[in-house]
Amino acid sequence: MKFNYNGLWKLLIDNKMKKKDLIGKTGISPTTVSKMVKGEAVSLSILGKICDELGADIGDLICIDKESR
Repeated sequence: MKFNYNGLWKLLIDNKMKKKDLIGKTGISPTTVSKMVKGEAVSLSILGKICDELGADIGDLICIDKESR
């Protein structure tokens, strides 16, 4: 199952942030960001940290890629 993080990438653009900024502000690892770029699963605690930083809900960040089912 693949995941689509386009909502997260759009929120970063809207907040004038880069992936590097997200790493610095949330403490998540570059490996985790790489997983998200590839559409791989990450833990809910990671998504929670990102939501806290961006003031968003998990549904704003991620959805299941229906084409990969």
